[in-house]
Amino acid sequence: MSKSKKKNTKGISLKKETYQQLSSQLSTSLAWLKELIGEKKYESRIKKASKLLSDGIKEKSPKKVSPEKKKVSKKKTETSEPAIEK
Repeated sequence: MSKSKKKNTKGISLKKETYQQLSSQLSTSLAWLKELIGEKKYESRIKKASKLLSDGIKEKSPKKVSPEKKKVSKKKTETSEPAIEK
């Protein structure tokens, strides 16, 4: 899985794209499981696992840029210390 933050140009959202990538990677890595539990159960479990793993992914909306306030620098006023004569 690539970690690029660019939005897909195909029109598919990031969540759907990630779901499809997870589904394909899980199905290739767990191919031995298909023989043990059968085709139908295998496909449904891959689908559920992909859905759960991609559930937390959200599209980030662009940050709102507010006009920057000018920072007012405080001028240091020179206070004269009282002269102490000894």
